[in-house]
Amino acid sequence: MSDSHQFHRRLREAGMRVTAPRLAVLEILDAHPHSTADFVATGVREHLGGVSTQTVYDVLRACTNRGLLRRIEPAGSPVRYETRTGDNHHHLICRGCGEILDIDCAVGETACLVPDRDHGYRVEEAEVIFWGRCPKCLNSSLAEAGSASV
Repeated sequence: MSDSHQFHRRLREAGMRVTAPRLAVLEILDAHPHSTADFVATGVREHLGGVSTQTVYDVLRACTNRGLLRRIEPAGSPVRYETRTGDNHHHLICRGCGEILDIDCAVGETACLVPDRDHGYRVEEAEVIFWGRCPKCLNSSLAEAGSASV
């Protein structure tokens, strides 16, 4: 099944009309996960022409509310969106370049993923962001440190 047909089906299953802006948003985020609303809006305009930024924000909000998109808010970064929903995955973010990777949950009980007490809540999801430096930024930092000591 092509991505377009998959997104048609997902929109209908979520009780939403299939529109060109909705399809374009889903296709862009499927190809570019963890994108900002501005990135998505630029891509939608390149694909469809004159679509307002407000229309893109409305699509992002509606699709997030219906479970077709996941909204993530890394500290110090604009809100990001992704099409990977329905699982409890986490994210790894490079402090240098800002790259964001999906991290699957470890199997079994892992520290900080299970609260010490549930306070009467039914816990449905844990949101964890791992921060670090990607290999490219690490190599760049090492090269800079080496040239500074010369």
